[in-house]
Amino acid sequence: MPTFVRDDVTLHYEIEGSGPPLLLLAGMLSDSATWAAIVPLLSNRFTVIRPDNRTTGRTVPWNAPADGARMAEDAAALMVHLRYDRFHVAGHSLGGLLAMEIACAQPSCVASLSVLASSWTPSPRTIAVFDALLAVRSAPAGEELWLRVLYPWIFGPAFFEAPENANAALEAALAYPHAQSHAAMAHQISAFKAFKPKATPEMILCPTLVIYAGQDILAPPDEARRHFARIAKLAEVTVEGAGHAVMWDAPDTTARCIAEFITDALTKKDP
Repeated sequence: MPTFVRDDVTLHYEIEGSGPPLLLLAGMLSDSATWAAIVPLLSNRFTVIRPDNRTTGRTVPWNAPADGARMAEDAAALMVHLRYDRFHVAGHSLGGLLAMEIACAQPSCVASLSVLASSWTPSPRTIAVFDALLAVRSAPAGEELWLRVLYPWIFGPAFFEAPENANAALEAALAYPHAQSHAAMAHQISAFKAFKPKATPEMILCPTLVIYAGQDILAPPDEARRHFARIAKLAEVTVEGAGHAVMWDAPDTTARCIAEFITDALTKKDP
């Protein structure tokens, strides 16, 4: 079990594959397992590094001080620890915010940036959703109920066409041995509320891919586009029909877009 020890936290991470290093950063209420559907599609071309953010997975202690800045610093320090002085980074949702922080703080290190189903800053509506989910989880039978409430927010319409999909997702989530606890969830939501990103679109200098999910109701594409449009080296893709969990709704398309974008960035390196 690979770990990286910092002053106040021991970061768990997964590393697979070979090739150019690709750092994957998970979103809210998720850990490194959130990438499971696309890792096999990327690890044959890249060395894929997946940390568990503070408050999640096997990173301990779960109640270490947590905010967006610390999470971004953890991920950047992990890449130094692994001796990668230049790497690609992709982030989903909250992970997209963290990836942008790294790209702005350490522009010489980030070869390309991929942002999936994310917005530019934490939105009041998204915060309200997380608060409601936490309240549901606090209720009787909440450990199952909050997940059922979550699924319409993160999956696209096709997911619900087969009733067994929600049951299978629920069964897998309840059986997952490293699931975020109620207390850790509350801690992460508090950190999310306090997150004040320092990154601005003008500060992102590397080639940047933004993947929008066409049915995303947590980070609606039309709201996000006007912010990302100010990035200088911008490419955009919309995955129609996918919900917020775009890498689960459309793993093949998502992995292909990331891989092709990184390959193109590698062939167009600045002299």
